Amino acid sequence: MWVLWAFGSALCAGLSSVLAKCGVKHTDSTLATALRTVVVLAMAWAVVFLAGAQAGVAAISPAGWAFLVLSGLATGASWLCYFKALQLGDVNRVVPVDKLSTVLTILLAFAFLGEEPSALRLVCTAAIGAGSWLMAWNPGERAPRPASGHGWLFYALLSALFAALTSILAKLGMAGIDSNLGTAIRTAVVLVMAWAVALATGKTKGLRAMSGREGWFIALSGLATGGSWLCYFRALQLGPASAVAPIDKLSILVTVAFSWLVLGERLSRRAALGLGLLCAGTLGMLAA
Repeated sequence: MWVLWAFGSALCAGLSSVLAKCGVKHTDSTLATALRTVVVLAMAWAVVFLAGAQAGVAAISPAGWAFLVLSGLATGASWLCYFKALQLGDVNRVVPVDKLSTVLTILLAFAFLGEEPSALRLVCTAAIGAGSWLMAWNPGERAPRPASGHGWLFYALLSALFAALTSILAKLGMAGIDSNLGTAIRTAVVLVMAWAVALATGKTKGLRAMSGREGWFIALSGLATGGSWLCYFRALQLGPASAVAPIDKLSILVTVAFSWLVLGERLSRRAALGLGLLCAGTLGMLAA
């Protein structure tokens, strides 16, 4: 059952990336992150109350609270970096670098969660890493916004690091509690962090200048993210982190398809080879 939840997460996450890209063309990425989190939080707590899981708050241990809060902080940091990278670079380059979080998650799961590092899993992990590298580093392709330089790469790498920490901390924090409740608590932490950063940096002034069209894209991205989170952390609760994280990263297929149809971005042969390796490594993790 966890496999279906993981694939549902991948579908929603892929839609979220493209919708977010459309929403940060002129809106500051930090402000967009804060606004999206409001939508995600409302959706997460609505699901909690519909499921009647709110009573489980009293049963969360101090250690559980600590891991959930840390996971939320890691998620907030990952989001802020990710959407800054999306604002500076192409979706088809930013997303593969962010997917390196899969490799980090797998390695951390082996090290801290006691999951078995079989030979097949190590080969699949290497394939995912190689595929991400081929898609992100494409020296023969002209960047559509050369003025942005490689700033997007720095933020995308930070996003991957924090996303990997998110998965491990969430796996530890949601042991024995309802996954929807855990997601809602984490989202509340992200909301506080995102708005604190937006207020501290003066980004909230951009609310008046934001177009209604970009506001809708940001809201839709938040709904897609909420759906992705609810599916992902349910899958993470039921299945091994070293397998759930790679399946979730198949969202790149959805992202690439929509970036081609909506944003007009194309894959080179090198990037297509990388996508093939990434998907093969991910599917291989299921067999492992």
